[in-house]
Amino acid sequence: MILATAPLAMPWPTLDPFLFCVHHDDRYPRGNGRYGPAAALAGRQMGSDFSRRDGWSMYHGLEVPGFPAHPHRGFETVTLVRRGRIDHSDSLGAAARFGDGDVQWLTAGRGIVHAEMFPLLSEAQDNPLDLFQIWLNLPARSKMCAPYFSMLWAEQIPRFSIADAGGARTEVTVVAGRLPGLQPAGQPALTPLPPPPDSWASDAQSDLAIVTLALDPGARIVLPPAQGAQTRRVAYFFAGERLQVAGRDLTEHVAIEVDAAQPLALANTGAQRVELLLLQGRPIGEPVAQHGPFVMNTEQQIHEAFADYQRTRFGGWPWPSEAPVHGADAARFARGPGEAGLQRPPPLAQNLV
Repeated sequence: MILATAPLAMPWPTLDPFLFCVHHDDRYPRGNGRYGPAAALAGRQMGSDFSRRDGWSMYHGLEVPGFPAHPHRGFETVTLVRRGRIDHSDSLGAAARFGDGDVQWLTAGRGIVHAEMFPLLSEAQDNPLDLFQIWLNLPARSKMCAPYFSMLWAEQIPRFSIADAGGARTEVTVVAGRLPGLQPAGQPALTPLPPPPDSWASDAQSDLAIVTLALDPGARIVLPPAQGAQTRRVAYFFAGERLQVAGRDLTEHVAIEVDAAQPLALANTGAQRVELLLLQGRPIGEPVAQHGPFVMNTEQQIHEAFADYQRTRFGGWPWPSEAPVHGADAARFARGPGEAGLQRPPPLAQNLV
């Protein structure tokens, strides 16, 4: 049952416990050898370019697209990169280059500064980038927890394909949570990767899930109901031409709030592949005070966050630039706080069916 729909404006509409969701789909051109675009930047509002002129934006980057060093407190960022590369650097000393299905899950907690840059590594061909960034609130008890950096590599994230009675397939990727009963016929349920320890997603009662679905033309799938009585569920229809949701035909890309207590029937009734992002969770149900990159429970706590940041810079910035780029090698890696060696993506896991 559909409860409400809303256009996919930027940012996309969200429900508690989610604060923010944005889809960056940038068709960056060839690189200029300095990780920026080999294209004129005249006419853009540099430092705050969200224009999508020629199909891409510089955002807050001046030479390399992306988001140079900026602070956060009181929530988490979950960044799903569908295509391309992101370079992460933070005040903990952690660094990463990730993409092509990887997810970075960062708990800001009491405070972190990070940069998210989009280096254009290829000088020979275009550098498309496609990602979601989701802000997930923290409950009051965890607002001032220690910051936590984690990488979920694409090779480890549960991903499977389900065929309907007619043989048409739906690809399901489970970034977080469980949808009991949603699994290939005859296969055991796949184990989701653990979220950060202080995340709302780590609470057994949160019923939180982050899932992507891709339905081939003609494909049908029924998602099981949520487990919690208070859980809320939103499906974002962002790619494809026609989607039937609980018997209702949709031809516009929209956010769809559905009754999480009921099974959700989806059908691709068009000729193109349909893609959706699904966010669900039990609301935290606490007051939200937000100013820019700080999300707390009271205005007084927001004032304290600004004062703390001005005084401490949340640990300082150990990088030589506000917009670090991690070299020309496109290989994915991560280095956690205090680690000397690099983490590399593991071999393909058994979580792929």
